[in-house]
Amino acid sequence: MPKVLSSKNNLQVLYEDNHIIVVNKRAGDIVQGDKTGDKPLSEVVKSYLKDKYNKQGNVYLGVVHRLDRPTTGIVLFSKTSKALPRLNKLFAEKTAKKTYWTLVKNQPPKTSGTLVHWLKKNPKNNKSTAYIKAVEGSKKAILHYKIIKTLDNFYLLEIDLETGRHHQIRVQLSSIGCPIKGDLKYGFNRSNKDASISLHARTLCFTHPVKKEDLKLTAPLPKDVLWQACNL
Repeated sequence: MPKVLSSKNNLQVLYEDNHIIVVNKRAGDIVQGDKTGDKPLSEVVKSYLKDKYNKQGNVYLGVVHRLDRPTTGIVLFSKTSKALPRLNKLFAEKTAKKTYWTLVKNQPPKTSGTLVHWLKKNPKNNKSTAYIKAVEGSKKAILHYKIIKTLDNFYLLEIDLETGRHHQIRVQLSSIGCPIKGDLKYGFNRSNKDASISLHARTLCFTHPVKKEDLKLTAPLPKDVLWQACNL
């Protein structure tokens, strides 16, 4: 089982040192503040650091990447201004590797494959549409998937992204008839009880921005029965 260093106020800390902190995001948490006014995960982490180290004044925290609100899994933050641009560069150059797990009800056409689409975002409804060829305003999207476990009524897929587009995994899987469990926006017929979608950022591999060590971090699966049946 993946290790959790600390779990306080529903914050699961997976890794922490002087420069970075990695947490396991819950469904419903927003990584950064938005128009809803809900307290974002970044502020929760700041409060955790302020309490842990008894810091006076403001706590520095840099947001490196985000996850959609209904998804769960691994999120990396920078604790120093020195580390943040280096981490941003890793993600921009795609040398940081994220792997996702997701549950779909319908079996994909192949046990493994590559999906290539052109995605176009509609800001009005915060939704992307997948096309099989380029259209005006679209961006190319590539992902690789494989079935890693078959459950009674669902398939567990492992996803590796080659590009990072808006709602990419959600819309590309939906486009092949495999919407993610609970994802009403992209065609699943029923919501999950906790309003989540069954998409989990499982692992993150990257080189530490200061120590230059290679790290591989894994986020424990959500506690519901179906996800727990996915532990390999």
